[in-house]
Amino acid sequence: MREIVLDTETTGFDPYAGHRIVEIGCVELINRMATGKVYHQYINPERDMPEEAFKVHGLSEDFLSGHPVFKDIAQDFLDFIQDAALVIHNASFDMKFLNAELEWLSIPHIPMDRAVDTLAIARKKFPGSQVSLDALCRRFEIDNSSRDFHGALLDSELLAEVYLELTGGRQPGLELAGDDNGGYSDMSAFGNKPKKEARTYSVPDEEKALHEEFLKQITDPIWNR
Repeated sequence: MREIVLDTETTGFDPYAGHRIVEIGCVELINRMATGKVYHQYINPERDMPEEAFKVHGLSEDFLSGHPVFKDIAQDFLDFIQDAALVIHNASFDMKFLNAELEWLSIPHIPMDRAVDTLAIARKKFPGSQVSLDALCRRFEIDNSSRDFHGALLDSELLAEVYLELTGGRQPGLELAGDDNGGYSDMSAFGNKPKKEARTYSVPDEEKALHEEFLKQITDPIWNR
């Protein structure tokens, strides 16, 4: 099972008000385990950076001007995510921006039903509690001390850990990976271990006699019915 944990940073809240994506970060999970494969890209938004947005992610207009525009990275991004489920915190926000960028390039939208919204999962699991990424990191004792600014790749890495905790924990020892035939992973190593001979145990006559005497003291035992 392949999943992509995804986060974006933007210049604002609404792509249809002129705001753009400035960073995308993705972490690949296979069978709920991080593979080490990531996608990370800064993007030139071709516009100024509002002060409010700069305070959130620290990405300046000057810094981003040296990076590619979205149309130049769109296919690489789509090639990375392929048809995997997308794990996103507040999925409607990121999906709105991604689909707006794709729409402007006449590329089909990513269906919303591909998104797994960890914000919705957390609200259902912890009603009335804070469910920001920072709050969930504190709840699950995940170290987010390096998160001075929001960053798409760092936030995706943290969210991957949060997602596994939200959905039952990592538990790698209990997982069975699928093979190419739709079955389970090779378990032959267990069958190749040398088998031990069955052990026999002898009970001394004295202990047998004591046991028989003990049984006689039980009133109406069920094994005699």
